[in-house]
Amino acid sequence: MEYLITVLKLIVGLSLLNVWLLQRDKNTKWRGGNASTLSEEFKVYGLSPYMFKIVGGLKIILAIGLLLSIYYTSFASICAIGLAILLTGSIAMHLKIKDPLFKSFPAALFLTLCLIIALS
Repeated sequence: MEYLITVLKLIVGLSLLNVWLLQRDKNTKWRGGNASTLSEEFKVYGLSPYMFKIVGGLKIILAIGLLLSIYYTSFASICAIGLAILLTGSIAMHLKIKDPLFKSFPAALFLTLCLIIALS
C-alpha cells in the first residue's frame, strides 16, 4: 500500500505542477468555458487576477509539499486535504458556468486521489 500511495503522490504532485508551471498558457480541452489559458479560465469563472495568483501559488506549494511528503510523511495529510479543497473549488467553478461534465474530470480524479492519500 505504501508504494501505491507514493505513486499517487507523484501523479498528483507532478500533474499539478505541469498544469500550473508548464501548461498554464496552453489551450487544452479541460479549460473552463472557451478559455485558452489558465488566467483566461479564471476570468471566465468571474475570479480576479489576484485570485488566480493565490490559487496558483497554493496549488504549486501544496503540490511540492505532496511530493516532499514521500520523504517527510508529516506533510501528506495537510497537503492532500488542502489540494482536495482547492480541487473541489475547481469542480464548483466548472458547474457554476455550466461546463460539460467531462471538463471537471481531471479535478474530480485528482480530488479522489488526494482523498485516498489523506486517508491512508
